[in-house]
Amino acid sequence: MTIRRLSSRQPEFLSTLDALLHFDNSTDEAIERTVAEVLSNVRMLGDAAVLDYTRRFDRLDVTGMADLELGKDLLKAAFDGLPVAQSQSLRDAAERVRGYHERQKAESWEYTEADGTRLGQKVTPLDRVGLYVPGGKAAYPSSVLMNAIPAKVAGVRELIMVVPTPGGLKNELVLAAAHLVGVDRVFTIGGAQAVAALAYGTQTIPQVDKIVGPGNAYVASAKRRVFGTVGIDMVAGPSEVLIISDGSGDPDWVAIDLFAQAEHDELAQSILLCPDAAFLDRVAASIEKLLPTMPRKEVIAASLDGRGALVQVTDLDEACVIANRIAPEHLELSVKEPRALVDKIRHAGAIFMGHYSSESLGDYCAGPNHVLPTSRSARFSSPLGVYDFQKRSSLIEVSAAGAKTLGPIAATLAHGEGLTAHACAAELRFKS
Repeated sequence: MTIRRLSSRQPEFLSTLDALLHFDNSTDEAIERTVAEVLSNVRMLGDAAVLDYTRRFDRLDVTGMADLELGKDLLKAAFDGLPVAQSQSLRDAAERVRGYHERQKAESWEYTEADGTRLGQKVTPLDRVGLYVPGGKAAYPSSVLMNAIPAKVAGVRELIMVVPTPGGLKNELVLAAAHLVGVDRVFTIGGAQAVAALAYGTQTIPQVDKIVGPGNAYVASAKRRVFGTVGIDMVAGPSEVLIISDGSGDPDWVAIDLFAQAEHDELAQSILLCPDAAFLDRVAASIEKLLPTMPRKEVIAASLDGRGALVQVTDLDEACVIANRIAPEHLELSVKEPRALVDKIRHAGAIFMGHYSSESLGDYCAGPNHVLPTSRSARFSSPLGVYDFQKRSSLIEVSAAGAKTLGPIAATLAHGEGLTAHACAAELRFKS
């Protein structure tokens, strides 16, 4: 295969880059109609609709909701049945993820003004969170860790996990991860019906306050539609990696890191920026050499052909400017002195510094969350974290003296807005 080569010196480079970055996230009308129907039916009929859709879409012969809930004994058995290497790796990854996220936890605070007025902020966790985890052949225990652990660190009281089991196929690694992180209840349902059950509640499944976790187009559409009734983490686009290289690294390492994103799906995006044309040649050669060895070579090839690029830039400063325009989900600084570039990066979901910091380590066990903003949303949003499972309430306790200071200010502004009752509420307190 061939991967496109671009140069920042080309007259139409920026428009070409923007076209390459563009991802059509418009929704399919058929999917939207189906999702709207599913949400409406689950909202009205509850368990009965969930059971019906589970029979139809997941081909499960179930008679009641009890057939769809996995007890904690089954989760523990899944963990106990893992090979030692897998169970230990899950423990090690969970410990690192928990250690990182414990540093994110916000605390309540207050201060007292000279007149005795007390102001502050009360931080409280969400009561109940729903975690959507892909199931069946797709095994994403890392998604369980990355979504559940920050919720637990935040103090969420109850975590409800939904995971589809098409044809009854359960993924033991996913169930084991749920046991390890202390998921409270697990239901073997998926699709838009699972999102609806979490958002609206049914006779069996309690309504949650927020839904997190990845899913297919039906899940993404359902999350969009229930936002406002519940919170959601994000509606993610295809996975992305941008690598900035100074030509000092191993071209095989760079090629494999491009593959690591491309193997997700055909719409994933992998881009390399480098001022050294000879190094770009070596990476292209590594791609040709290594691609046939990849089990998912067809997916990788389609991704690199459709949305990948090797880009020659004038220097590393220009690479950083382009990186900020792209605002990638994952940014690898594959350079000798990565910290010299960090301050020049304003928009990135996660920044991997140095030749040894492969993005795959961040996916599984480095510690920071792998749920990251995609499709240029790193310009205004952040990785999933403990703060996504905490909310803040303002605290205002005005003293008698404070009412005399604040009252005239509030009354003047309220009269200016024509809100007489607002003004009177302030005036009564400082005039009494």
